[in-house]
Amino acid sequence: MRVIDGNKDRKNIRKLKLKSDVHILNKRAKFEYLILDTYTAGIQLFGTEIKSIREGKASLVDSYCSFEGTELFVRNMHIAEYRFGSYANHEAKRTRKLLLTKRELRKLDRATRETGKTIIPLELFINDAGLAKLTIALCQGKHAYDKRQSLREADDKRQVAQLVKSF
Repeated sequence: MRVIDGNKDRKNIRKLKLKSDVHILNKRAKFEYLILDTYTAGIQLFGTEIKSIREGKASLVDSYCSFEGTELFVRNMHIAEYRFGSYANHEAKRTRKLLLTKRELRKLDRATRETGKTIIPLELFINDAGLAKLTIALCQGKHAYDKRQSLREADDKRQVAQLVKSF
């Protein structure tokens, strides 16, 4: 005779429901910038913003991070208005506060004061707990010759993949 524990089954079902496949990428960032260091930050959101993110209605194109005092904010990140929202809907391109530890904030602030370094969002995703997270990177801008080299490497990878497929 098998005894079924109802609480365990409910927990497993909840875990399965929370698995999310929302991964919004900033595809231009790896081409435009040399990535030096990455961090995962939480985002301070309003109610309808998380609903739009769960639908995949967000974009990281032209977004960047900057400091105001000791706090880090993401700017120009577009989260579309929630389609079922009413008067309580949010602004699409408002500045949103990023949640990091004090040590990480100090390290990033110190690094951005150096010339040529900036903080760029790479990926917006929902973790296993159902929270929206943003992967940000400390970056340095690439020169034109660095970009040509990246394109050359991508072409080489593509050619190798085609050769492997043909065999």
